[in-house]
Amino acid sequence: MKIFLIITILVLVSVSYKLNGQVLQQKLNTAKEIFNKGEFNSANSLYLEVIDEDPCNTHALLHLSKIALLSNKPGSAEEILLKLIEISSDMREAGLLLAEAYYRQDKFQKAAQILRSLGRDSFAKKLESFHNKIPYELSNPEKTFRIKFISTDPLPLIELRVNNSESLYFLLDTGASEVIINSEISDKLKVKVFGEETGTFAGGKKALYVHGTVDSLSLDQLVIKNVPVHILNTTNFSAAGGGRKVDGIIGTVLLYHFLSTINYIQGELILEPKKSVIEETSMTSGNCPMPFWMSGDHIIVTWGRVNEHEPMLLFVDTGAAGFGFLCPESTIKHADIKLPKDTAEGIGGAGKVTFTPFYCDEVTLGELKQPQVLSAFGLFPAELEYGQGFRIGGLVSHSFFRPYSLTFDFSGMRIYIRNN
Repeated sequence: MKIFLIITILVLVSVSYKLNGQVLQQKLNTAKEIFNKGEFNSANSLYLEVIDEDPCNTHALLHLSKIALLSNKPGSAEEILLKLIEISSDMREAGLLLAEAYYRQDKFQKAAQILRSLGRDSFAKKLESFHNKIPYELSNPEKTFRIKFISTDPLPLIELRVNNSESLYFLLDTGASEVIINSEISDKLKVKVFGEETGTFAGGKKALYVHGTVDSLSLDQLVIKNVPVHILNTTNFSAAGGGRKVDGIIGTVLLYHFLSTINYIQGELILEPKKSVIEETSMTSGNCPMPFWMSGDHIIVTWGRVNEHEPMLLFVDTGAAGFGFLCPESTIKHADIKLPKDTAEGIGGAGKVTFTPFYCDEVTLGELKQPQVLSAFGLFPAELEYGQGFRIGGLVSHSFFRPYSLTFDFSGMRIYIRNN
């Protein structure tokens, strides 16, 4: 009788364990599915439930760290990733994410150590050069600076100096990551170089860029010391600069060190001290706040629609000169877009690209709707659609935002769009 009871108990325990395992796996499958769709908050809740039941579940920990980075909480991501790497040291993806978490916190030495171990020596060398310097050191960290645009179209162009140089002209582009310096003048500007890597640009074309650093950037009265940069030939971007020679580009990495406003209406870039919280009531009337997430070092995504079809994540990339919307082939099909037969040529970071211009009936971002948006097919990099681990259905750019002022709050992870 006792033996029968013991066997019965063991069978019940085994069945219960199996059922619990199935429930756990179902939660993991559901969480992964909704993460891939970009529903990060819901995925985060499910992954936390998994961790409550299985604290060492590597898949859940990895995705919780990704969601922390997407929410721009690199400290939280760091904590999760250190635990994950302790559990399983053979995880290249976790190492790259941890390097990104350190990089976003300007902990360059820690990021460099990981990048070295993963074979990204040029990037590591650049970050190691900051061993006795403060990255993005500000001349007056408590002050607000307003930098007037030299011109606003086809893209905003600002004037600045590099290493106390003469005046130079830089585009403003949230589709770029670090500050970019024109390779034709990098020697003259005494940019320190550390080796090259390959990047992906418009049309999915690839090109080499060089890692470097500059001692200072001077934007009117604002001086930013010890700035990491990329070196790339930007001469072909003169059309985006309104015919002026483009000496470089200001990207998202510099912008996320501030509360940054691209004010197309007044024609100025406003850089304020970062705030932990912005009261929406403190923004001027007509503001349209929307949550956003940031993947990698600069890919800002938020929810939008195309031609009133199902919502999708869209990349807020202000640097597509003249256009308001770019998308992959899948969005063309899903949104029932009929492309014209005529094609055109443009210039991207890797040279000439062929594309098809068209007008999209309607593009919606948050609560903003724009009819008849000038768009292009063929400029959206194919690997961007799924390259971040979730689908990005297109990017929204300059002509969509042209009537507005955009404030990027990288602490509260909100974009405030105002029409005054």
